[in-house]
Amino acid sequence: MKTLFQKNIFSVLLLAVVLMITACGGNESQNQESASNESMEQTTMQADTASAPQSKLNINTAGEEAFRTIPDVGDRMVDEFNEYRPYVSIQQFRQEIGKYVDESQVAAYEQYIYVPIHRNDSDAATLMQIPGLDENEAQELISGRPYETNQAFYDALSSYVSDEQLATAKSYIKAE
Repeated sequence: MKTLFQKNIFSVLLLAVVLMITACGGNESQNQESASNESMEQTTMQADTASAPQSKLNINTAGEEAFRTIPDVGDRMVDEFNEYRPYVSIQQFRQEIGKYVDESQVAAYEQYIYVPIHRNDSDAATLMQIPGLDENEAQELISGRPYETNQAFYDALSSYVSDEQLATAKSYIKAE
């Protein structure tokens, strides 16, 4: 299984090759230029996909090696991530990790991790880890509590997010 880092490196290298080929073949026919542009667009999409992880790491259960796949995470940050477990909200993560890095770096880490969501206990900020969910929608979900089952929560959530976003959300919800 390739790590996120390996995927990022591969995408960057592929993009560099496409750019070099495009630059060297500037006097080629329009068809070749069109093919190069399509290839470059595909490479860019792959690079974008690689920089936005397909699945985030559960901050409460991820191991040391998994944390090391996150850009700019070394021994110190692995220790800090582990020290404050279990995280109960994304706000707690921001507060604790914000002691060691600035706000922009905390936000960068959040692209790779999530704090598990409890359907009846998580605050709005923690619910907003769900792709496509905004603050008003998170507050509406909170107003609908309690949810007897995770399925009841998913049913309510499905009116705010796409099927793909719902599938992602299901991986963030704590099993109960």
